[in-house]
Amino acid sequence: MRDLVELFSLGGFVLPILILAAILALAIVGNRFWVLRRARVVPQGLVERVADMVEAGKLPQVVKQLYENDTPLARILLVALQQVGQPRDAIKEAVEDAGRHEMAHLDRYLNFLGSIAGVAPLLGLLGTVFGIMHAFAAIGAVGMGDPKALAGGIAEALITTAAGLIVAIPSLLFYRYFRGRVEVLVLATEKDVLKLVNLLAGGKS
Repeated sequence: MRDLVELFSLGGFVLPILILAAILALAIVGNRFWVLRRARVVPQGLVERVADMVEAGKLPQVVKQLYENDTPLARILLVALQQVGQPRDAIKEAVEDAGRHEMAHLDRYLNFLGSIAGVAPLLGLLGTVFGIMHAFAAIGAVGMGDPKALAGGIAEALITTAAGLIVAIPSLLFYRYFRGRVEVLVLATEKDVLKLVNLLAGGKS
Protein backbone atom coordinates (compact mmCIF):
# COMPACT_ATOMS: atom_id res chain seq x y z
CA MET A 1 0.00 0.00 0.00
CA ARG A 2 2.82 2.36 0.89
CA ASP A 3 4.48 1.64 -2.46
CA LEU A 4 1.25 2.49 -4.29
CA VAL A 5 0.92 5.79 -2.44
CA GLU A 6 4.54 6.62 -3.25
CA LEU A 7 4.00 5.68 -6.90
CA PHE A 8 0.89 7.85 -7.00
CA SER A 9 2.77 10.82 -5.59
CA LEU A 10 5.62 10.39 -8.09
CA GLY A 11 3.21 10.49 -11.03
CA GLY A 12 2.47 14.19 -10.66
CA PHE A 13 -0.90 15.77 -11.42
CA VAL A 14 -1.30 13.81 -14.70
CA LEU A 15 -1.48 10.36 -13.06
CA PRO A 16 -4.79 10.99 -11.21
CA ILE A 17 -6.35 12.10 -14.49
CA LEU A 18 -5.18 8.89 -16.17
CA ILE A 19 -6.53 6.81 -13.28
CA LEU A 20 -9.91 8.54 -13.64
CA ALA A 21 -9.82 7.85 -17.39
CA ALA A 22 -9.08 4.19 -16.67
CA ILE A 23 -12.05 3.94 -14.30
CA LEU A 24 -14.37 5.52 -16.87
CA ALA A 25 -13.06 3.20 -19.59
CA LEU A 26 -13.67 0.15 -17.38
CA ALA A 27 -17.22 1.33 -16.65
CA ILE A 28 -17.95 1.78 -20.36
CA VAL A 29 -16.48 -1.62 -21.25
CA GLY A 30 -18.58 -3.33 -18.59
CA ASN A 31 -21.71 -1.52 -19.71
CA ARG A 32 -21.19 -2.35 -23.39
CA PHE A 33 -20.49 -6.02 -22.65
CA TRP A 34 -23.86 -6.13 -20.87
CA VAL A 35 -25.83 -4.16 -23.46
CA LEU A 36 -24.34 -5.63 -26.63
CA ARG A 37 -25.19 -9.23 -25.86
CA ARG A 38 -26.95 -10.83 -28.82
CA ALA A 39 -29.88 -11.98 -26.66
CA ARG A 40 -30.50 -8.36 -25.60
CA VAL A 41 -30.40 -6.99 -29.15
CA VAL A 42 -31.47 -9.73 -31.59
CA PRO A 43 -33.33 -12.47 -29.66
CA GLN A 44 -33.10 -15.76 -31.50
CA GLY A 45 -36.33 -16.91 -33.12
CA LEU A 46 -38.28 -13.72 -32.36
CA VAL A 47 -38.91 -12.73 -35.97
CA GLU A 48 -40.00 -16.27 -36.85
CA ARG A 49 -42.55 -16.30 -34.01
CA VAL A 50 -43.80 -12.86 -35.02
CA ALA A 51 -44.11 -13.89 -38.69
CA ASP A 52 -46.09 -17.01 -37.76
CA MET A 53 -48.49 -14.98 -35.61
CA VAL A 54 -48.90 -12.32 -38.31
CA GLU A 55 -49.75 -14.97 -40.88
CA ALA A 56 -52.28 -16.39 -38.41
CA GLY A 57 -53.87 -12.95 -38.03
CA LYS A 58 -52.96 -12.61 -34.35
CA LEU A 59 -51.82 -8.99 -34.50
CA PRO A 60 -52.90 -8.02 -30.94
CA GLN A 61 -50.92 -10.95 -29.53
CA VAL A 62 -47.91 -9.98 -31.65
CA VAL A 63 -47.99 -6.40 -30.38
CA LYS A 64 -48.26 -7.62 -26.78
CA GLN A 65 -45.30 -9.98 -27.23
CA LEU A 66 -43.12 -7.29 -28.79
CA TYR A 67 -43.91 -4.83 -26.00
CA GLU A 68 -42.97 -7.46 -23.43
CA ASN A 69 -39.78 -8.38 -25.27
CA ASP A 70 -38.46 -4.78 -25.24
CA THR A 71 -35.28 -5.29 -27.28
CA PRO A 72 -34.02 -3.19 -30.21
CA LEU A 73 -35.24 -5.85 -32.66
CA ALA A 74 -38.66 -5.99 -31.00
CA ARG A 75 -39.03 -2.20 -31.09
CA ILE A 76 -38.15 -2.08 -34.79
CA LEU A 77 -40.57 -4.94 -35.57
CA LEU A 78 -43.26 -3.04 -33.69
CA VAL A 79 -42.69 -0.01 -35.92
CA ALA A 80 -43.01 -2.27 -38.97
CA LEU A 81 -46.31 -3.67 -37.70
CA GLN A 82 -47.65 -0.15 -37.23
CA GLN A 83 -47.21 0.33 -40.99
CA VAL A 84 -49.45 -2.62 -41.95
CA GLY A 85 -51.24 -1.87 -45.22
CA GLN A 86 -48.66 0.67 -46.37
CA PRO A 87 -46.49 0.21 -49.48
CA ARG A 88 -43.20 -1.62 -49.00
CA ASP A 89 -41.16 1.58 -49.42
CA ALA A 90 -43.14 3.30 -46.65
CA ILE A 91 -42.67 0.36 -44.30
CA LYS A 92 -38.96 0.19 -45.10
CA GLU A 93 -38.49 3.92 -44.55
CA ALA A 94 -40.19 3.76 -41.13
CA VAL A 95 -38.10 0.75 -40.18
CA GLU A 96 -34.87 2.42 -41.27
CA ASP A 97 -35.71 5.51 -39.21
CA ALA A 98 -36.37 3.35 -36.14
CA GLY A 99 -33.16 1.44 -36.85
CA ARG A 100 -31.12 4.66 -36.78
CA HIS A 101 -32.48 5.47 -33.34
CA GLU A 102 -31.65 1.99 -32.06
CA MET A 103 -28.18 2.21 -33.64
CA ALA A 104 -27.53 5.36 -31.61
CA HIS A 105 -28.31 3.44 -28.42
CA LEU A 106 -25.96 0.62 -29.39
CA ASP A 107 -23.19 3.14 -30.15
CA ARG A 108 -23.69 4.93 -26.84
CA TYR A 109 -20.46 5.78 -24.98
CA LEU A 110 -18.26 4.26 -27.71
CA ASN A 111 -17.10 7.64 -28.99
CA PHE A 112 -16.11 8.55 -25.44
CA LEU A 113 -14.19 5.28 -25.12
CA GLY A 114 -12.42 6.09 -28.39
CA SER A 115 -11.61 9.55 -27.07
CA ILE A 116 -10.02 8.02 -23.95
CA ALA A 117 -7.93 5.77 -26.18
CA GLY A 118 -6.74 8.80 -28.14
CA VAL A 119 -6.19 11.22 -25.28
CA ALA A 120 -4.50 8.88 -22.76
CA PRO A 121 -1.16 8.69 -24.65
CA LEU A 122 -1.17 12.47 -25.00
CA LEU A 123 -1.70 12.84 -21.26
CA GLY A 124 1.15 10.39 -20.74
CA LEU A 125 3.33 12.51 -23.03
CA LEU A 126 2.32 15.62 -21.13
CA GLY A 127 3.41 13.94 -17.89
CA THR A 128 6.68 12.99 -19.57
CA VAL A 129 7.32 16.60 -20.53
CA PHE A 130 6.64 17.83 -17.01
CA GLY A 131 8.85 15.08 -15.58
CA ILE A 132 11.75 16.11 -17.83
CA MET A 133 11.19 19.76 -16.91
CA HIS A 134 11.40 18.84 -13.23
CA ALA A 135 14.57 16.85 -13.89
CA PHE A 136 16.22 19.79 -15.65
CA ALA A 137 15.08 22.09 -12.85
CA ALA A 138 16.80 19.76 -10.37
CA ILE A 139 19.98 19.83 -12.48
CA GLY A 140 19.87 23.61 -12.47
CA ALA A 141 19.47 23.66 -8.70
CA VAL A 142 22.04 21.06 -7.56
CA GLY A 143 23.97 20.13 -10.70
CA MET A 144 24.66 16.62 -12.00
CA GLY A 145 26.38 15.43 -8.84
CA ASP A 146 23.23 14.30 -7.00
CA PRO A 147 21.33 11.53 -8.83
CA LYS A 148 18.54 11.58 -6.22
CA ALA A 149 17.64 15.09 -7.26
CA LEU A 150 16.92 13.81 -10.78
CA ALA A 151 15.01 10.72 -9.67
CA GLY A 152 11.72 12.49 -9.05
CA GLY A 153 11.50 14.05 -12.50
CA ILE A 154 12.63 10.90 -14.29
CA ALA A 155 10.17 8.78 -12.30
CA GLU A 156 7.31 11.17 -13.14
CA ALA A 157 8.20 10.98 -16.84
CA LEU A 158 8.35 7.17 -16.92
CA ILE A 159 5.28 6.56 -14.74
CA THR A 160 2.98 8.85 -16.71
CA THR A 161 4.21 7.50 -20.05
CA ALA A 162 3.55 3.93 -18.93
CA ALA A 163 0.18 4.84 -17.41
CA GLY A 164 -0.94 6.58 -20.60
CA LEU A 165 -0.14 3.50 -22.68
CA ILE A 166 -1.72 1.14 -20.14
CA VAL A 167 -4.97 3.09 -20.36
CA ALA A 168 -4.88 3.71 -24.11
CA ILE A 169 -4.07 0.26 -25.49
CA PRO A 170 -6.95 -1.71 -23.88
CA SER A 171 -9.34 1.19 -24.51
CA LEU A 172 -8.50 1.18 -28.21
CA LEU A 173 -8.81 -2.61 -28.45
CA PHE A 174 -12.22 -2.61 -26.75
CA TYR A 175 -13.34 0.36 -28.86
CA ARG A 176 -12.53 -1.55 -32.05
CA TYR A 177 -14.12 -4.73 -30.70
CA PHE A 178 -17.38 -3.03 -29.76
CA ARG A 179 -17.54 -1.18 -33.07
CA GLY A 180 -17.30 -4.51 -34.86
CA ARG A 181 -19.84 -6.02 -32.46
CA VAL A 182 -22.33 -3.25 -33.21
CA GLU A 183 -21.91 -3.77 -36.96
CA VAL A 184 -22.56 -7.51 -36.61
CA LEU A 185 -25.68 -6.91 -34.51
CA VAL A 186 -26.99 -4.25 -36.88
CA LEU A 187 -26.61 -6.58 -39.86
CA ALA A 188 -28.38 -9.37 -37.98
CA THR A 189 -31.19 -6.97 -37.04
CA GLU A 190 -31.59 -5.74 -40.61
CA LYS A 191 -31.75 -9.31 -41.88
CA ASP A 192 -34.51 -10.26 -39.43
CA VAL A 193 -36.50 -7.06 -39.94
CA LEU A 194 -36.39 -7.46 -43.71
CA LYS A 195 -38.16 -10.81 -43.37
CA LEU A 196 -41.11 -9.16 -41.66
CA VAL A 197 -41.10 -6.19 -44.06
CA ASN A 198 -41.38 -8.57 -47.01
CA LEU A 199 -44.19 -10.45 -45.28
CA LEU A 200 -46.15 -7.30 -44.47
CA ALA A 201 -45.65 -5.99 -48.02
CA GLY A 202 -46.91 -9.24 -49.51
CA GLY A 203 -43.49 -10.48 -50.57
CA LYS A 204 -41.67 -13.63 -49.57
CA SER A 205 -40.42 -13.84 -45.98
